[in-house]
Amino acid sequence: MAMATMMMSRMMGMSPPPVPPPPPPPSSSSSPLATQALSAPSSRPPTNLPTRTIPGSYGWPLLGPISDRLDYFWFQGPDTFFRSRMEKHKSTVFRTNVPPSFPFFVGVNPNVIAVVDCRSFAHLFDMEIVEKKDVLVGDFMPSVKFTGNTRVCAYLDTSEPKHAQLKNFAMDILKRGSKVWVTELLGNLDKFLDTIESEISTNGSSSYIPHLQSMLFNFLAKSILGADPTIDPDIANSAPFTLNLWLGLQLLPTISVRVIQPLEEIFLHSYTYPHALVSGGYQKLYHFIERHGQEVVQRGEIDFGLSAADAIHNLIFVLGFNAFGGFSIFLPTLFAAIASDKTGLQARLREEVRKMNGSSTRLSFDSLKEMELVNSVVYETLRLNPPVALQYARARKDFQLASHDSVFDIKEGELLCGYQPLAMRDGKVFDEPESFKPDRFVGKGKELLSNLFWSNGPQTGSPSESNKQCAGKDYVTLSASLIVAHMFQRYDSFSGDSSKITAVETTK
Repeated sequence: MAMATMMMSRMMGMSPPPVPPPPPPPSSSSSPLATQALSAPSSRPPTNLPTRTIPGSYGWPLLGPISDRLDYFWFQGPDTFFRSRMEKHKSTVFRTNVPPSFPFFVGVNPNVIAVVDCRSFAHLFDMEIVEKKDVLVGDFMPSVKFTGNTRVCAYLDTSEPKHAQLKNFAMDILKRGSKVWVTELLGNLDKFLDTIESEISTNGSSSYIPHLQSMLFNFLAKSILGADPTIDPDIANSAPFTLNLWLGLQLLPTISVRVIQPLEEIFLHSYTYPHALVSGGYQKLYHFIERHGQEVVQRGEIDFGLSAADAIHNLIFVLGFNAFGGFSIFLPTLFAAIASDKTGLQARLREEVRKMNGSSTRLSFDSLKEMELVNSVVYETLRLNPPVALQYARARKDFQLASHDSVFDIKEGELLCGYQPLAMRDGKVFDEPESFKPDRFVGKGKELLSNLFWSNGPQTGSPSESNKQCAGKDYVTLSASLIVAHMFQRYDSFSGDSSKITAVETTK
């Protein structure tokens, strides 16, 4: 269980952390996706910037990709890899290679154009100039056997007819699930916190990740699938492990799990692992949804023209990759950011929550409207520690890409790779970009929300069939804010990091 969890955490680049309120959330009986979003910033280049040749190179065939791969995984790590090349080329746009590569990935082209500033990063989401077919994790695509021989929505470009069917299906199930979302989240959160308190009382601390993931699966299964895991104890107990393993095996060639080198390069980054290692657990999940999520599956068939198999495989991906995987990475960084603060943040959060909602009044999406600090802390954590570190897009046509100081010619078919943690530390957009500033998105900070990218699009964007923005974008931020608010209704303070909670001070 620990290895599978570590693999899942590393696959998206998890690294613990050393605005007026968001667009007004609706009531708990309606969908957060109905919120009116602001316009995203344009990625079109101004005419007054000089055109520059893209610096950097791919090196000699075979040798260049191998050298960059070793730097990326072994000698430098992803952050230093991108920072050092940015500094070397004095440019936030440059050519390089990203894993995986030779010897056993002969069909994968590691050549990319890296973009690491906020302005150039915005081009990755302009569907007029880029496409997203099979580039979720770069030129490498995990075997479709991991998703029942189905290309799920995440791998489809917006130009493919099935994308609209599947994206609308995903948004519909989330909208319908919003009717029970808050109740299920807060009910399962209380059970999780009861367990944490019990372990702290007994052991002095709680290694909470397994409990968090059990809570997440139970809450998400009820909210997204309409299926109760407690009626199938085998699924309730095994699903978190299965999902961690399923995610990790797909993405091992692209992630670091920090085992002893060169063993990691030889055994984890040189070839893919077969889906057979997780096929049994995946089939259990499939049959669980088939039996207990019939209403949702039938809606996919009747209302969206999907086959039952397409509906179920996409439900597993939405539940397992997008929701379970994303929350499993994001929430520990959020807890750690709050617990590690030494500036009195917890007292300020507690004061705001209780002023707006009391210490016992049940929370709702509506109750978050005036909790500016709570929402800002969530946004700032997403800025510094986006759950997905790398975003990819392929040029749909020749176009010009603009950074802050130059314009670059991009050719049709070239693959863009955005390193999100660095783009979100753009000093020309964010003041003190390396610092965790809880109030960053309070007051005039609302103007920065159009530059906050973490969900395959800007925070001010709206998911639709015409873009690739995460269907559950608003559910993530609202859910995280609800969790923070509920914790400060229940506790005066807590201590811990991204893997342990060591103390909680309950409300008197």
